Amino acid sequence: MSRVLKLTLEYDGTNYVGWQRQPTGTSIQGLLEDALAPFEGERVTVHGAGRTDAGAHALAQVASVSLTASHDVETLMRALNVVLPSDVRIQAIEEAPPDFHARFDAVGKVYEYRIVNAPFVSAFLHRYALHVPQRLDLDAMRAAAEPLSGTHDFAAFQGIGSVVDGTERTIHAIEWQPGAGADQPLALRITGNGFLRHMVRNIVGTLVEVGLGRWPVPRVAAVLDSRDRARAGPTVPATGLFLVRVLY
Repeated sequence: MSRVLKLTLEYDGTNYVGWQRQPTGTSIQGLLEDALAPFEGERVTVHGAGRTDAGAHALAQVASVSLTASHDVETLMRALNVVLPSDVRIQAIEEAPPDFHARFDAVGKVYEYRIVNAPFVSAFLHRYALHVPQRLDLDAMRAAAEPLSGTHDFAAFQGIGSVVDGTERTIHAIEWQPGAGADQPLALRITGNGFLRHMVRNIVGTLVEVGLGRWPVPRVAAVLDSRDRARAGPTVPATGLFLVRVLY
């Protein structure tokens, strides 16, 4: 008899091609499926709440899997953490309802993008933040982010070449949080019902243009209204992107 398990995991995405299994390169999904297969005696399919980009990180990604294996969740979690690489950790495994699906049951996600705004970035942070040595105007970036709250067509901030049924999404909260010290990352924390491919990274790239004084604050609202990706800022690296939480 099969059972559905809900897995919560964290990972440093530096060395991986992202969540989704790819023809080449190592993915988080592939690692989990390979680690679970010996318990099931055959290949399994793990469904993630979202597809994090290559190089992006997760503090609490959620996945679901259907297994017939009878191992209790504590034993399974310990065993998985033994075989998984040290930069991928299972935080919790729970028995879930038979119809639970990590992706389709999610009602929202919380992402954070981190920036070190200092002359140099610490050797211990360079994998986890964008380095912007020029001074950023945090007040301007906060003002520029305000029009993004609510339900809008975010086509201007989707990844180039993306193919989706619709580009309307709802941002429930978007806030710049200053770092604890001069060399500590400031972060854009954004909560929404869903995100287009590269949407957070493109929003950050656009707001950084404002913070550097290259663009006026009202331009961000104009970019949003245009629904034209060519008018938005650059796609910042995945290095500073963290999936913080999945909402159910």
